[in-house]
Amino acid sequence: MPRQRKGVMKMQSVNNDTVFPGSELLPADVEKLEERIGHHFSDRRLLLEALTHSSFSNEHRAERLPCNERLEFLGDSVLSVITSEHIFVRFPDNPEGELTRMRAELVCEKALAVYASEIDLGHYLLLGNGEERGGGRERKSIVADAFEALIAAVYLDAGDADGERDGRTAVRKYLLPLIDDMMSQILRLWHGADYKTLLQQLIQRSEGEILEYVTVEATGPDHNKTFRVEARLNSNIIGAGSAHSKRAAEQEAAHQALRLFGEL
Repeated sequence: MPRQRKGVMKMQSVNNDTVFPGSELLPADVEKLEERIGHHFSDRRLLLEALTHSSFSNEHRAERLPCNERLEFLGDSVLSVITSEHIFVRFPDNPEGELTRMRAELVCEKALAVYASEIDLGHYLLLGNGEERGGGRERKSIVADAFEALIAAVYLDAGDADGERDGRTAVRKYLLPLIDDMMSQILRLWHGADYKTLLQQLIQRSEGEILEYVTVEATGPDHNKTFRVEARLNSNIIGAGSAHSKRAAEQEAAHQALRLFGEL
């Protein structure tokens, strides 16, 4: 009986098994991270690589563990494309300059560190002793880079070379809710107040007006719902918005209402 080539055996092990060289280094509770992002890895080597900081790789050269820098490189591009597409669709009337400014705010290191904290990414990182002692788990640059690496890992794990599965869909599931919440905060800073507050102040100029926000639709799985909200003035629809959180959808509905009234 002919012997199987070692390369073939190794590829089969990678694709089908959860045990591989270095798998014991994954945090025991790493499945909680997978639950938070709504993606369970088929190839956990990608997850391990995304969580491995260069300081850990340097201190464990015998294991030959790749650090997350290559994945970070890819994740940066995936993040930019998905974010650009999202704000392009959400703000159809905004000029290129405003979209560029918004994207820059959404993908900067500060924003990425916030996204990482939302899924407690720092807890799962593999750090060298020096970084561990120096508070690396809370360092913005480290967790921001790891977040980009995780995006790339999900993108690669969920997609395939034939294009039958699109890794971007899996990334959008956990990325867009984070982006929508950040977008609401950014818009509040830009305008000095959030759209809902601005609309409320406008409506209050007239007595007896009743403004309300009504959630008319909620679609998708629990970890990736899309909400559609209508802003109604005396039961008349004056704006509508869709987003991955009710708060962001209400902000968009108020934004549309302010445009209707010529306030923006």
